[in-house]
This record gives sequence, structure tokens and C-alpha cells, in this order.
Amino acid sequence: MSIPGLFGYQATTEGVTVRVQPHYAPDHSDPKAGHWMWHYHIRLENGGGMAVQLVDRHWIITDGHGVRRDVMGEGVVGEQPVIEPGASYDYVSGCPLSTPMGEMRGHFGMIDSGGRRFEVAIPAFDLLSPDSRGRAI
Repeated sequence: MSIPGLFGYQATTEGVTVRVQPHYAPDHSDPKAGHWMWHYHIRLENGGGMAVQLVDRHWIITDGHGVRRDVMGEGVVGEQPVIEPGASYDYVSGCPLSTPMGEMRGHFGMIDSGGRRFEVAIPAFDLLSPDSRGRAI
């Protein structure tokens, strides 16, 4: 879902909103060598009534040929942040592809302050380089 402003994609699960804005990184890409790079800014907003901790992630990355790669791990950018009610947490990371376009989606594993584990959806978002505009994945 597209929203106006800084973030182009958002999804809300159990009061936690994930906002995403991808950016093509031409300075870190080399299309002649088959290497394209994107940075993405994630904001997690806790609109619920309990603190939540982000404990793990599962990314599903699909390149322009439809090849899927799953990336799983603890936390994000080396952290497992606790997000208090009404607070947010931001981070920036990156994704390389061997095609000029692709898509990312997934979920964050969370634990609330009561000890309950749940998954928060990361909305699907497009990775489009300038030379991929107008093409379908």
C-alpha cells in the first residue's frame, strides 16, 4: 500500500506498523557487471498498549527473474530493539540483486512485554532501478 510522504509502503499487524522506503543506490551499483544495489529505510511504530521487542526477521527477496531467496536471522542491523507504546524504531539496510529490479517482503518476529510471540508483516515493496521502469516482475 502506498502512502504519501517519506514512506511509500506500510502494513500494520497487531498495532505495530512497518513503514518502508526503498532507494536505488547508483553509487553502489555496477549494471555492466550485473550488480544493482538498493538501500531501504524501515520504521517500526508501536501503536499498541504494550512494549514489543523485535527478535528476528525473515525476508523473502525475489529478483527480476523470479528467483526467490530467503534471509533469516536475529534482530536487525545487529540489534533486537525494544519499542515502547507510542514509540518508533528506524534503521537502514541494503539489498544487492543481479537484476535491475526485484521485490522484498517478509515479517519480523516480535515478543510483547507479556511474553507472547507474534509476527509483524513487512509489506511487499518494489526494488526498481532507473533502467527497469515500466517492466513487470
